[in-house]
Amino acid sequence: MMPTESVKHINVTSLDEAVDALGRYGAAACPIAGGTDVLGTLKTKVHQRYPQALINLKTIDGLSYIQETETSLNIGALARLSDIADNPTVRDKCKILAEAAKSVASPSLRRMGTIGGNLCQEPRCWYYRYPENAFHCTRKGGKYCNALTGENQYHSVFGSVRPQTPPCSSECPGEIDIPSYLNEIRQGNWHDAAKILLDANPMPAVTGRVCPHYCEQECNRGEFDEAVSIRGIERFLGDYILEHAASVIPAPEVESGRTVAVVGSGPAGLSAAYYLRMRGHQVTVFDRMEEPGGLLTYAIPSNRLPKSVVKRVVKVLEDTGIEFRLKDDVGKDVTVQNLRDEFDGVFLALGAWIQPPIDLDGEELTKSGLEFLANVKSGVQETPGRRVVVIGGGNVAVDVAITAVRLGAESVTLVCLECWEEMPALEVEIKQAVEEGVKIMSSWGPSKVFHSAGSVTGVELVRCSSVFGENGCFDPDYDDSVKTTLEADQIVKATGQRADLSFMDPEFALKIEQGLISIDTETQQTSIPGIFAGGDITSGPATVIQSIASGRKAAGAIHSYFANGQAATTGEELTGEETEQNSVSLLRFGSDSLIRTTRAGMRELPPAQRSVTSEDTLGFDRPQTESEAERCFNCGCVAVNASDIAPALVALDAIIRTTRRTVEAGELFSVGPRNTTVLGPDELICEIEVPAQGAGNGSAYLKFRTRQSIDFPIVSVAVVLHRDEKVISDARIVLGALAPIPIRAAKAEEFMKGKELNEEVAASAAEIAIQGVLSLEKNRYKVDVAKALVKRAVLSAAAQTLVN
Repeated sequence: MMPTESVKHINVTSLDEAVDALGRYGAAACPIAGGTDVLGTLKTKVHQRYPQALINLKTIDGLSYIQETETSLNIGALARLSDIADNPTVRDKCKILAEAAKSVASPSLRRMGTIGGNLCQEPRCWYYRYPENAFHCTRKGGKYCNALTGENQYHSVFGSVRPQTPPCSSECPGEIDIPSYLNEIRQGNWHDAAKILLDANPMPAVTGRVCPHYCEQECNRGEFDEAVSIRGIERFLGDYILEHAASVIPAPEVESGRTVAVVGSGPAGLSAAYYLRMRGHQVTVFDRMEEPGGLLTYAIPSNRLPKSVVKRVVKVLEDTGIEFRLKDDVGKDVTVQNLRDEFDGVFLALGAWIQPPIDLDGEELTKSGLEFLANVKSGVQETPGRRVVVIGGGNVAVDVAITAVRLGAESVTLVCLECWEEMPALEVEIKQAVEEGVKIMSSWGPSKVFHSAGSVTGVELVRCSSVFGENGCFDPDYDDSVKTTLEADQIVKATGQRADLSFMDPEFALKIEQGLISIDTETQQTSIPGIFAGGDITSGPATVIQSIASGRKAAGAIHSYFANGQAATTGEELTGEETEQNSVSLLRFGSDSLIRTTRAGMRELPPAQRSVTSEDTLGFDRPQTESEAERCFNCGCVAVNASDIAPALVALDAIIRTTRRTVEAGELFSVGPRNTTVLGPDELICEIEVPAQGAGNGSAYLKFRTRQSIDFPIVSVAVVLHRDEKVISDARIVLGALAPIPIRAAKAEEFMKGKELNEEVAASAAEIAIQGVLSLEKNRYKVDVAKALVKRAVLSAAAQTLVN
């Protein structure tokens, strides 16, 4: 994309000026050191937008020095690569740095390129660099790494690094770290997988059965063959958690002394109770019903969520020390003000149980969908009628229709205002309803209930032209010239729910907006300090996972309120699998993830065997769960770090000084959108300090490339050895262009210590150095190249130790 306005070229004369300019322009600024990398990306229009300002660093005096002190070699960030390669002191004191600098590109490019620029260059992936931003990959803020399943002969053999939250997790309202717990399953670490899942979802046995699993819709695997069955895996792991709750969910070891009243035991209330209890607070849950669980217990049919599952979840919570006070109606038996006086904090999560009227003539003769489902789940399993009409297009309406069919109704018709594509019910639920014999009449609305002697005989329908107005709000438009009638002896209304606010005391009233409790969206605190609210009572009807997320967020804010005297949000940082080589997480995908495989199917009963008392879907067994987890891409970027200088500096234990801090070279490199380092947007490298190596050391830098002079490394190796008499006392082996970051072969380094170096030891070190490789389809050859280079570099460095 060409720039829509002129790009400012700013010549700065100091680092302070440069930092100020970067701060002013933010992400729209681009610093230029040598220009060999930046100018190429601009010329080929690699990115969606041109920068608004180019900050020219070359006009800063005094940053191109190479100076030796008694303890170190100091190099300015703007020192040219050609000067480093040719400098006698560098060649004498830090041979591998001179060799690495000399290996970069061509002489003309080395005369332009700087050491700071080489360290900070953008990824060299073919997809990332393709002109006109043809591939908006994950490294540019997109959702997918094209090289993972595409052209990857020059890419990582040590897995990937996640530059941002993967789409499955970002699409999940609970922000569950799905790839990480699937990774633990692949490693056989079920307990660790459970812990990761519980960090964001305290009842996966429930969500594994009823969640719409938006995560699967965004799963990158779906672009390859079929999305990973996250729902099936989550359900099995959720049941595993219930079976091993004593060890997976122990009671907190330390009590905080704080008390919290949770009003409502639906998903938001149970979630808040769990996370508050895990922080050591004493939690009491109040509910007016005989059994806890809210809509989980009373409204979701047993064929989707058996009561037994909810009871097991509640039992686990009770075992942690959470108290349940049932048949205790807040607003009647006790007031919110009473609770606020008795407890340190209050969380309101009473749900949405009231079905509002729809201005239908004869509406008083209809039956409530929630009431119908609650009665069936409580054991009332009578046929609702021969001809049943269900009004509504959401999941509750679909549940009512399927339940009516299974109870023996001869015909069941679902009538909804929305067209088929707009129906709010899940597509899979709609298909199931049709499969079981439900007739769906979309784009129709009820206008009149026919009745005789107090009994329903039918309903008049009118064509609905549109459901939403120009502003996107609910504003149905009807065509009164198009009407039809249906015979019916039972009409069930399932057209949405609203919050029941009758519990509120007028003298202790919370702020209400549009029929919902008003809260601070960041902290979920109400208009009265110390009282928080969440779930349907603040948002209107929501999914189970949305309510769970609301309860978790509120628990964090309440905990902060106790600690700081004011509510604040708290977040759980997503982390991946860490390796011993670097603090950046190297992610391992499943063994079957890059092979086209069939998604594991959930075991389902055939329609003829389904009922209202047992589950339709039987879920995965353990082998299926493990197999399905292997299909996960563990989405990350597999572009390698292509800096020639980086492995040498890591091997030399160099220190990087920036405009903000001092960073060890091994900690400088990272993976982020358009970034290969940990540097902030207005942070610049000032100086590189290489400690003096002393006597008895030897080093070597080797690089494999397709053409001798100008190409970036396909594999590079930097080795520094220290010899004490005949044996190696210390070692550094750093692998470049084999992973998204330079990585130290720590196990190989440890193996070499205390040994005399020979061909056999060097070969063994090379084998150890590449342990744990996870090559892609087209880059397996890099493993053999790496082994050969490590062996040669170790032997070369060892030979130098004899003369230094």
